[in-house]
Amino acid sequence: MTARLADIAAQAGVSEATVSRVLNGRPGVAAATRESVLAALDVLGYERPVRLRQRSAGLVGLITPELENPIFPALAQVIGQALTRQGYTPVLATQTPGGSTEDELTEMLVDRGVAGIIFVSGLHADTSADMQRYDQLRGQGVPFVLVDGFSPKVRAPFISPDDRAAMGLAVTHLVSLGHTRIGLALGPKRFVPVLRKIEGFQQAMRDRLGLSPEESEELIQHSLYTLEGGQAAATALIERGCTAVVCASDMMALGAIRAARQRGLGVPQNISVVGFDDSPLIAFTDPPLTTIRKPVQSMGQAAVRALLEEIGGTPAPPSEFVFLPELVVRGSTASAHGVEARSRAAGGAA
Repeated sequence: MTARLADIAAQAGVSEATVSRVLNGRPGVAAATRESVLAALDVLGYERPVRLRQRSAGLVGLITPELENPIFPALAQVIGQALTRQGYTPVLATQTPGGSTEDELTEMLVDRGVAGIIFVSGLHADTSADMQRYDQLRGQGVPFVLVDGFSPKVRAPFISPDDRAAMGLAVTHLVSLGHTRIGLALGPKRFVPVLRKIEGFQQAMRDRLGLSPEESEELIQHSLYTLEGGQAAATALIERGCTAVVCASDMMALGAIRAARQRGLGVPQNISVVGFDDSPLIAFTDPPLTTIRKPVQSMGQAAVRALLEEIGGTPAPPSEFVFLPELVVRGSTASAHGVEARSRAAGGAA
């Protein structure tokens, strides 16, 4: 092995340490240097490690956290269609509880020689996760783009909705309806989109209602991004006197509506609920859900454009592309005036 390293290093004009870094897929090697080492392997007749063989020009990996939340299939469809139009074949890899991890899915895709990978709501959004996994991926020469989440530790294109602006839209809408006791139901605090939504919510509550961050803190409830999570969070917020609840996903919002009804409260007669995503079919719930529309179409297309630029060797400087959301008003929000009176009149009825 040592002799082989020396041969390759001499052929490529680099150190044995650099050859070792390339063969082991470690970061910190310039693209041109990596190509020189791989060319030296070919010239000397050595077989490239599986991970370093010529990447398939046709396959692009797409890793999503799960498919139960309809926003993920919607985003996958947009990305898949955009890739197909450009002559690529999307390979969908989905994490499931107790199933493959993001790292295992990444390794599987790399072993199959994908031309690049798009990560949706992955570990890059988790402030407690080790970001070196993305450095290692870059060290293997695999282009990638990260959707929903941001880390300054990772040099890559990021695609995000403006979570802060989204909360501003929701709070402004509810305040215009007379609500002053507005709750926020969202996921675990370690995720970047959650932290940004909190910032946007607290800023809007200060601007619209004069509440300090400390005062609005008690109106924030963390839970899970599920229907049951939304139900639990909304129950706690209703008990704190909230007449409106903003949820970090449409699934959570459906749970909030269930929580209100279990307490004999009507939506929107007694409690107003706002979702986030504008998932497919959400306009047909009972009542139709007022929500913040995530710009899925433009985000998905931008992710594909950014990845193809990376694959083509003309990447944009590592940066975050932020897309503005849109408020969609439907039937789950209404005027707050007389909410308490209506609640008393409703008694135990739904």
